[in-house]
Amino acid sequence: MKKNNSVSLGLVLLIMMISSFTSASLASADGGLSLKMNKIVGTAYLDKKEGTFKITGTGPASIVNLTLTFNGTEVHFAEENSLEYKFDTEDLEKYPANEMLKDIDVLVFDIQDVGVRFYTYLSTLHYVMEACAENNVPLMILDRPNPNLVSEPDGPMLDLEFSSFIGLHPVPVLYGLTIGEYGQMINGEGWLAGGLKADVSVIPCGNYSRSDAYELPIAPSPNLPNQKSIELYPSLCFLEGTVVSIGRGTDYPFQIVGHPDFKFGSYTFTPMPNSGSKHPKLEGEECFGLALSEERANKMRLSGRLDLSFLLDFYEALSLSDDFFREDGYFNLLAGTDVLREQVQSGMTEEAIRATWQEDLQRFSEMYTKYWIYN
Repeated sequence: MKKNNSVSLGLVLLIMMISSFTSASLASADGGLSLKMNKIVGTAYLDKKEGTFKITGTGPASIVNLTLTFNGTEVHFAEENSLEYKFDTEDLEKYPANEMLKDIDVLVFDIQDVGVRFYTYLSTLHYVMEACAENNVPLMILDRPNPNLVSEPDGPMLDLEFSSFIGLHPVPVLYGLTIGEYGQMINGEGWLAGGLKADVSVIPCGNYSRSDAYELPIAPSPNLPNQKSIELYPSLCFLEGTVVSIGRGTDYPFQIVGHPDFKFGSYTFTPMPNSGSKHPKLEGEECFGLALSEERANKMRLSGRLDLSFLLDFYEALSLSDDFFREDGYFNLLAGTDVLREQVQSGMTEEAIRATWQEDLQRFSEMYTKYWIYN
């Protein structure tokens, strides 16, 4: 695999900046729910999930100074990233809203993905495509390289019973496509609501092939600050659904792992609030664990496989049984299934777990190549 830092990204003459806008507003048809945002950086959506509306912004920074009004009751949010408020309503709205697109000739999507199913820019792309399809607005995707572009897809397949903004589609964790290719797959497989088809054109990268190792010149988000974190992210992110810290609230997110009761590691760290995490897991508690090297990160990338050893080793070492996993089911959303949790708790080895993925991975591999742009 050759290293390529000279990829040419597509250029167009007219670009609509969707990454920042001010004074946006939204109201439901019956007037019960209204939303006013003083500033958003990224894309926001409202997602109805089990009686809860979740308001989420995506991008390097997210929602700032958001106000919701429900049946005359005003609720103000000042925090960033993920905000929740419970409503007893069946209304569902998402951004980009119809009103925002009514005078748009073409919408341009230019966001750097990292090639992992639970990195939510894919869901942002899905909802952007859906809104464009509903409003007959052409969408232009400026393609970007995938820094985790594996030669063969890997990981558990998402069961649609566990579909959420963390993962919407029946794909494995490492799906092996650029974001432009992925957009073509969303369209081609009919994954938009009601079988909608978006008018999508992809501006491909120049001087890029599937065998290239590409290092991102700019961090895609605050908690993926460098290439090492990007390479470790696919394997470490499962621990976000557990009691184990992956370094949020430190200078090394997705590069260190630990827990106060893990006595086998020589590395210590204490998560504290910072720009990447206002309320990190295990805030203020000294954690014992591991600082992962660039060599290990590179080895994981070159293998093209998820490494489940972190998940399995911490589960065994902490001996917490069910209490190892978050109570809210977040682990299953990351895994895209409840099977992986059951396999971990039953003591299955990594190779035995991997064997259960193969039939689904074979079917996906036979499908996804038709959306390739690059050789």
